[in-house]
Amino acid sequence: MDVMKLMMSDYNVETINDGLNEFNVEFHGPKESLYEGGVWKIRVELPDAYPYKSPSIGFVNKIFHPNVDELSGSVCLDVINQSWSPMFDLLNVFEVFLPQLLLYPNPSDPLNGDAASLMMKDQKQYDQKVKEYCERYAKKENIMNSKAKEESEDEDVTDDESGSSDDEIAGHADP
Repeated sequence: MDVMKLMMSDYNVETINDGLNEFNVEFHGPKESLYEGGVWKIRVELPDAYPYKSPSIGFVNKIFHPNVDELSGSVCLDVINQSWSPMFDLLNVFEVFLPQLLLYPNPSDPLNGDAASLMMKDQKQYDQKVKEYCERYAKKENIMNSKAKEESEDEDVTDDESGSSDDEIAGHADP
């Protein structure tokens, strides 16, 4: 099944309600883009008719992009919303469709009017705002909130291995 293929790839997949119809996927911004270095949790819901009907895809943490609704995280992407084919799979979504969306925003068909307007009027200010959102909302810790309790032991091991102590960590404010 498609979901298993995604889980066997390099993507971190977190199922919701122990089913394979609803899950979150850790997604990294594409290299050489304004979103490089950003990490997002993408919520995926598969309809009963999947793969004949497209999956529902949305960003959980905020992203500043003309084709992503800032409040709901909904994605405006023709290949998912209108021209979906059973020939596509979830790996296509995460390896091709979402990276292409971030690399080549379409301000003429926006879900986020502010982002589209800024991109068309002042590219430099748009670029700055994208980077600001990446810094503020698209860090690993932003997507780990739901798993923080489960993984806190793993993080402690990682911290110890890196040579830092809990005292050092406690002394630093979050950026």
